Amino acid sequence: MAARPCGFSWSRVVRGALAWVVGFVTRSASCGAACRLPGGLAGKLEAVGRRFTFLVLLALGVGLTAPSAQADAPRPADPRSRGGWLGVSMDTNASLDGVLVRHVVRTSPADKAGLRAGDRLLKIDGTAVTSATQVTRIVSGRSVGDVIPVLVRRADKESTAQVELGARPSVDEILKMDHVGTFAPAWTGTTSLTGAPPSLAAMCGRVVLLDFWASWCGPCRFAVPKLSQLDAKYRGQGLSVVGMTTDEAEVAATAAARLGMKYGVVVDDKAQTSSAYGVSALPTLFVIDKRGVIRHVVMGYDPSEDAKVEQLVQQLLAEPAPPPSPPPAASGSSAPPPSP
Repeated sequence: MAARPCGFSWSRVVRGALAWVVGFVTRSASCGAACRLPGGLAGKLEAVGRRFTFLVLLALGVGLTAPSAQADAPRPADPRSRGGWLGVSMDTNASLDGVLVRHVVRTSPADKAGLRAGDRLLKIDGTAVTSATQVTRIVSGRSVGDVIPVLVRRADKESTAQVELGARPSVDEILKMDHVGTFAPAWTGTTSLTGAPPSLAAMCGRVVLLDFWASWCGPCRFAVPKLSQLDAKYRGQGLSVVGMTTDEAEVAATAAARLGMKYGVVVDDKAQTSSAYGVSALPTLFVIDKRGVIRHVVMGYDPSEDAKVEQLVQQLLAEPAPPPSPPPAASGSSAPPPSP
């Protein structure tokens, strides 16, 4: 399943078109501010699990529609007209035993109502459900603010949750909901090229800019100069910049040299780390503090974010370092606020 690009504005479309005209973007068509991930990569992700595609599955399971080129356009004045949002991804296989929940978005209506991954949805608003598409029809047919009963089975026990449906967020908003304020996932199945850190844990006590990119991604190339500048400016103060790619090592090394990357590159051989971070478009940048907590996410390339990211880097560098041997924390778990 090919991943979707993040929403973009007309200004981003113009930037992408100009880049294509001057030949800066090669080997792929620019998608404005972000690139689609190729079908081959999506196929690899199917082999390592479905979590990578949860943003797509949300569209199947919770009344979301695929974002269009107008994803950044103003929302209707009355959000109730857009249908409800539950905030889960589900198994797409039909089953008479209900619909399996594979992921619940943090702080979503489903999360607030107590739904968890592994639950089986048996009835939505009184109607028995056997497929994700059926859940879609029911939820999208309700309005934002409606409270509906959801019958679930968990560990052979059935219970009913009252869920107040929310407004549909954008794809990048969902990514932020799921990750900002949580401990960054550890890297899995990665190969560090020359000069790159061997693991996320190796950078404990440093601020990290983790940029997911690819050699074929046009918009990714626009981000390289700024990331290299930040690396040179703040490396001595405790900043580490890392580029994570699913390209083969030789391709990644060649592209990094050609693009003038001044920071380390890590190859995500089987896309397991990309999956853990929920990456669905390139580039996607994660800002991680000294404790290993994700503090900000930028999906796609947007030059207006440059100053904001640098200001945040300065703020995080000024925060106190964690204890020498902090207690281990589960990846994706919520983190306490930083010490003043």
